Amino acid sequence: MRYLVFLAFLSFFKVFSFQAKNDTPPNVLFIFVDDLRPELGCYGTKIIKTPNIDRLASQGSVFNKHYVQVPTCGASRYALLTGLLPKAKNQLSNEAIRTYISGQPEKDTPETFIHQLRRNGYFTVGIGKISHYIDGLYGYAESSIGAKPELPYSWDKNLFDPGKWKDGWDAFFAYADGSSRITKKRQVKPYENGNVGDEGYPDGLSAKLALHQLDSLSNSKRPFFLAVGFFKPHLPFNAPKKYWNMYREDSIPLTPSPEIPEYINLASLHNSPEFNRYALGEEKPDLNTPASRAYAQKIRHAYYAAVSYMDAQVGKLIEKLKEKGLDKNTVVVLWGDHGWQLGDHRVWGKHTLFERALRSPLIIVDPRIKEQKKKIDKIVSSIDVYPTLMEMCNVEMPYKTKGRSMIGLLYQNELDKAWKEASYSYFNKGISVRVPRYRYTKYFRDEFPVVELYDHTVDPNENVNIAATKPHLVKKLDSILEEGDTGLYLK
Repeated sequence: MRYLVFLAFLSFFKVFSFQAKNDTPPNVLFIFVDDLRPELGCYGTKIIKTPNIDRLASQGSVFNKHYVQVPTCGASRYALLTGLLPKAKNQLSNEAIRTYISGQPEKDTPETFIHQLRRNGYFTVGIGKISHYIDGLYGYAESSIGAKPELPYSWDKNLFDPGKWKDGWDAFFAYADGSSRITKKRQVKPYENGNVGDEGYPDGLSAKLALHQLDSLSNSKRPFFLAVGFFKPHLPFNAPKKYWNMYREDSIPLTPSPEIPEYINLASLHNSPEFNRYALGEEKPDLNTPASRAYAQKIRHAYYAAVSYMDAQVGKLIEKLKEKGLDKNTVVVLWGDHGWQLGDHRVWGKHTLFERALRSPLIIVDPRIKEQKKKIDKIVSSIDVYPTLMEMCNVEMPYKTKGRSMIGLLYQNELDKAWKEASYSYFNKGISVRVPRYRYTKYFRDEFPVVELYDHTVDPNENVNIAATKPHLVKKLDSILEEGDTGLYLK
């Protein structure tokens, strides 16, 4: 008992010392990545080639069990930026930020953690996709389409170079010839092997803008928060040819969960509408008709190429930090807004409450911590990022959330038994909670069964729903699930 008390005191002392010794606020480079599975070298995947992210991870902490709150872009980013679990059904939509932030007057409560940093002396710069609608964020498009900035008070400066695509929304779905899924009226394939360099697609242009900003920010007397949002590997899976050439398509492995899970209702899944809206795709896989092996390998090849392309852009940013001497006092966060099912359970997309859609990468590097823990296996949530950044930057948390600072988890040999492991996610008329051994999901719908339980010790790919055989465990997990209810379904 005395030993545990001593360790608890040591834990407190380390965090207190962290705050006391770091009166100079750190800079923050926050990298937002769209639709990124934790299928990276630093997560133990051998097929993928992500040397730059892997190198970044070696300098800090990799969170092996990070989960998003909503498996769709806009709503996931809303939860991250506010640190809040969704309390209304329209907070599960890509319209969440537009509905709750865009067009609102400035309030005492900051609109995002970026706004809170700005109020506390940070110079804030946003580049690329940070919230959701690119044309709703960047001022250049306001006069042409009448869009209001999605985050009106978060930025000192927001930038985007749409290049030959001319606007952000077309750049989001860009093809190398300057067209987009929109201008082509969906008459395109869901992938492209582009005979162009890095700046032949928009993410290369965003990286270029970010490098210029780092040159400028290196001379600033104020701490900065630089957010860089990359589109890839979001659909369409387009990337320069050299990244395609990094892989042999016929050697790419397929999913270990190719079939629909046993003892579930198909309402828990979907027929991949986002993927199949690319009209020239050679196949249109759905729950009844899975993709052929050759096509599944083709699409996985395209996804991996897009990931490696994005990884190269990350490498440019990290190298620039080092070149400018900013790496000594810049916290770097790389965050994926959700996962993506690459044929897992016959789904090509996100928008489910399964592990593949909810688990995403989270890497945090704080150069001020000498012995940062390399691998963190505790379950954490996207809403934990807000309070973590506030503590790192010595800024007051402006309100209470269910999110918790993860600083204590970053230390080697930290006593972390007090960390409660439960992450809540919401979508598709359901709530899901991930605890150390299980994923438990309850749906509020007419289709049965409405309860799903997966034992990750023996079934990490969630192939068999065992809820019907574990009534006592379901009852126990029900009580944990209720702790994550915010009024969406249960109250």
